[in-house]
Amino acid sequence: MHRFLRAIGFSKQYSKQEIDQLLGYVMNEPDYHTIIKSGKTKYVEIRRQTGKKTGIVICGEYDQVGFFHVKHYFPYVFSDVFTALEDVVVNKRVDTDAYTGMCDDVRIGISLIFYLQNAADYLRLGCEDNTPHRAKISFSGLSLGGKIILGVYRSNTSQIQKMCEGHEKQELIKQAKEGDQDAIDSLTLDEMDLSSQIRRRIKTEDLYSIVETTFVPYGSESDNYMVIGTIINWTSVSNQYTGEQIVLLQINCNDLLITISIHRDDLMGEPILGARFKGIVWMQGNADYDSPDKL
Repeated sequence: MHRFLRAIGFSKQYSKQEIDQLLGYVMNEPDYHTIIKSGKTKYVEIRRQTGKKTGIVICGEYDQVGFFHVKHYFPYVFSDVFTALEDVVVNKRVDTDAYTGMCDDVRIGISLIFYLQNAADYLRLGCEDNTPHRAKISFSGLSLGGKIILGVYRSNTSQIQKMCEGHEKQELIKQAKEGDQDAIDSLTLDEMDLSSQIRRRIKTEDLYSIVETTFVPYGSESDNYMVIGTIINWTSVSNQYTGEQIVLLQINCNDLLITISIHRDDLMGEPILGARFKGIVWMQGNADYDSPDKL
């Protein structure tokens, strides 16, 4: 059983027979079905929505006599907000036939690795792995545990100042990646100043009043992150198959918009606009290769 099924409303411990019944439900009544020829095989992607923006994807292939073989399946939560326009590098995972994408996003300052939701669109390009392609990306994530914490109050002046400082830092990161030594030196000095401020403030202030947002790799899985972000929208929906309640949160983390799905029983606290979500998230991404010109 895929452990993140709980995040879209399948919380009970399902037997293999029950999982097969669930996958049969997806295959018999799909919302989306596509076939891509990949070498001598036919890659098949079958998708069924089980709740608002959430569902299950089954990936497999047809053999020469027409029988379908399930390779793997995964739960997903879809985001309809494209928040990045980057060169995406896609690689096939070692353990399954799934694919992961990677892009360098200057807003968080690291190479962001995510589970590719629409592998069929990538395979349709017919390119080799590890080849960058320009694409619009929407990010989402599934969480098995999180909590609501207070937001950080900012006046209009401080919000504008923070926005300007963020844009300046993004430009410096771009220049540093191009080898600009002055930009590298400036970023180094900024990090030293920031470290000094944190050591001074942590003596008298709460940690979460200093650290407003966080996006940090978590554990051994490359696409798992510990995230803190401000809630800008949320809704409670039910799983059409089980009737269980899940919460969809749209958070802003360093100007990166992420849609998160979490089971209501796994969320500590009541979500409100302006508060923050803190939790471990399995990052997913949908890459639109057809219209990468602008967001």
